[in-house]
Amino acid sequence: MPNFLEQAEELFPYTQSLRRDFHMHPELGFREVRTGGIVAKELEALGIEVTKGVGKTGVVGLLEGAKPGPTLLLRFDMDALPITEDTGAEYSSTNPGVMHACGHDGHTAIGLTVARMLHARREELAGNIKFCFQPSEEGLNDEEMGGNLMMMRDGVLDSPKVDKTLSLHLWNDKPLGWINVAKGPVMAGAELFIIKLTGKGGHGAAPDTTIDPIVAAAQIVTALQTIASRNVPPLKSSVISVTSIHSGTTFNVIPQTAELSGTIRTFDPLVRKLVLDRFEQIVRGTAELMGCEVEIETKRVTPPVINNDEVSASVLQSAQTLFPQTEMDTESYLTMGAEDMGFMQEKVDGCYFFIGSANDEKNLNYNHHHPKFDFDEKALISGAALMATATADLLKFGSSSS
Repeated sequence: MPNFLEQAEELFPYTQSLRRDFHMHPELGFREVRTGGIVAKELEALGIEVTKGVGKTGVVGLLEGAKPGPTLLLRFDMDALPITEDTGAEYSSTNPGVMHACGHDGHTAIGLTVARMLHARREELAGNIKFCFQPSEEGLNDEEMGGNLMMMRDGVLDSPKVDKTLSLHLWNDKPLGWINVAKGPVMAGAELFIIKLTGKGGHGAAPDTTIDPIVAAAQIVTALQTIASRNVPPLKSSVISVTSIHSGTTFNVIPQTAELSGTIRTFDPLVRKLVLDRFEQIVRGTAELMGCEVEIETKRVTPPVINNDEVSASVLQSAQTLFPQTEMDTESYLTMGAEDMGFMQEKVDGCYFFIGSANDEKNLNYNHHHPKFDFDEKALISGAALMATATADLLKFGSSSS
C-alpha cells in the first residue's frame, strides 16, 4: 500500500495553491463555472475521462482501473455562500458578498489532490473511481433541488453503477488532528417550512376590532418549542427553529397577514414523523384558536446522512493505520447541520467523515458560515491522505484478491 500521507505532504503546495485560488474566486450554487472549469482542466490533464454539466455545473471524472471491480464515488462540494468575508486573509474573496465560509474550497482542492495520487496508481486499481465535484450543496435552485439531487437526476450513480460512496467535511468545531469516523447517523435531515397567517387588520389603538396575526404568530413560535421538550422522547433529538417573521408596515396599524419560516431537524424517521404531525396540529390549532386562517408549506430539504456500518468500519481501519498516534473519535458525532449527501447515502452505502481543522493559536476557530471563517490548511493534508487511503483500501489496491 502506498504511503498516501507522505504523498499528501509532498503535494501540499499544490493543494494549498488550489484552495487559495478557489477561496479568492468563490461562486454560489449552480454558478460554479470557473471552479468547475479548473476542476475539469486538472482532471483532463491527468488523462481522466471528464463529464461536465452534470447537475448543471457539476463535474465528474471517471478513473477506470486496470482490472474489473466495484465503482466507488468520491464526493467533493464546490459552492460558496452569500456572505461578505471579514478574515483579512491575503487570499480573501475578490467576489463582493460571496465567500467560502464552510470549507468547500478545501474539499475541492482535496478532491483534485486525491485524483492526482490515485491516478498514479491506476494500474493497481480493480474497479472504478468516480470523482464527483458537486455544485450547490448549500442551497436549492428554482426547481427546489440541490446539487446532490440534480447530479443524481443526471445519472451520476449510473454508467457505471456506483457501489459505495465516500465524502468528507473539514470541521472547524474541532481542532486540527481530530478525526471522526462513525457508524449510523452523523448529520441531520432538514425540512423548511413557511406559515402564512391571515387575520383582520385595523387600527393599533382598537385591537378589539381586529384579528391580530402577530399575536397568533407569537403564540405559534412559543407553542412549537413544546414539541422537542414535551413530545420527542428525551433520549432522541430534534430542533424546530423559526428563523424569520414578516408582518406589518407601520407602528399604528395591526396588519392583515403574518408569515413565519424556519427549519426542522431530525435524525430518526419516527421522530421526523412525530415532529411533522405535531407541527401541523399545533400550527393549525393555534391559528384557529386565535381566529386566523392559516396556510402551511413544508418541504424536505435533505434526509439525514447515515453511515453504513461496513464502509465506516473500513474507513476507520484506514484512519487508524494512517494515523497510528491519533486517538480516533469513533462515537457517532451528531450535528444538527444538514448535508445533501444524505440523498446519495439513501441510495448507496457510504461513509461521511470529519477532519478537524480549527487552530486556536492561529485564531482559525470561527464557526462555519461566519464572516471570519477560515481553517488551518494543514487539515488539507489529513483529508487528502485519508480519502486516498480509504479509497485504496475499499478497492483493494495492489491486492492479489482483487
